[in-house]
Amino acid sequence: MVGSILKIVLGVAIGVPLFMWLFQDRMLFFPRPLDSRPAPRPNVEEVSIVAADGVKLRGWLVKGDGAPAPLIIYFGGNAEEVSWLADVADHFVGWSLLLVNFRGYGESEGEPGEKELLEDGLAIHDYAMRRPEVNSERIVAMGRSLGSGVAVHLAAHRLLRGVILVSPYDSIVEVAKRHYPFLPVSLMLRHRFDSIARAPQIEAPLLCLVARLRSRRPCCALLRLKTGSSRPRTRALCSRPGVVRRPGMKFSARVTTASPVSPNTGARLRIF
Repeated sequence: MVGSILKIVLGVAIGVPLFMWLFQDRMLFFPRPLDSRPAPRPNVEEVSIVAADGVKLRGWLVKGDGAPAPLIIYFGGNAEEVSWLADVADHFVGWSLLLVNFRGYGESEGEPGEKELLEDGLAIHDYAMRRPEVNSERIVAMGRSLGSGVAVHLAAHRLLRGVILVSPYDSIVEVAKRHYPFLPVSLMLRHRFDSIARAPQIEAPLLCLVARLRSRRPCCALLRLKTGSSRPRTRALCSRPGVVRRPGMKFSARVTTASPVSPNTGARLRIF
């Protein structure tokens, strides 16, 4: 009897960490095909960016009024295909948007991984810097959820005009510890996305947005990010549900020259 119990305990102790090690990619990344191609418009251009390893990343450059225009580079969540933002680009008045799907998402080639996504973020920024329509002195990185880690890495390695983080985290390791306190996740995770370690390297103004739902933990992670950033101009907003939201749990903010926040139409933000 005791021997059977020990075998079960040993099997669980070995099997669960082994399962997470082998399948952590599937637990972290949820690649999605192209939802729908953005409606053809004169200011929407399909782009293809060649990553450092030759993989082609595909997306769209939505050009703002005037040239060169300031630019927001958007990095989506772990289950987000970013084409939807092209159709709501008019909310970002006066700004261009560069929307490139993670590798393995949409029509981008390759397989997602931390090293690859972080390097791709640098390649996307460097591509934007070469575009004549882009004001290279006013490039903002915006990341949601998983993409916030890519935006933080980019801001730590490139000079940006600003950084916007939506539902950020301190690190995937810390997130996993909160969900699986009984597992040695720090030894198991290959994709760590350690934003809190990179935050002190950010020199650009930083804006963090988090919706306060049932748990305060996301806000705690946000405040750790804020504390880790050495930049004086850091703002952290924990909003009530409904202030920054979009059907389907996708984030949308109206970025204009106005400053008030509307609980019905989304957040109107004065940025950078």
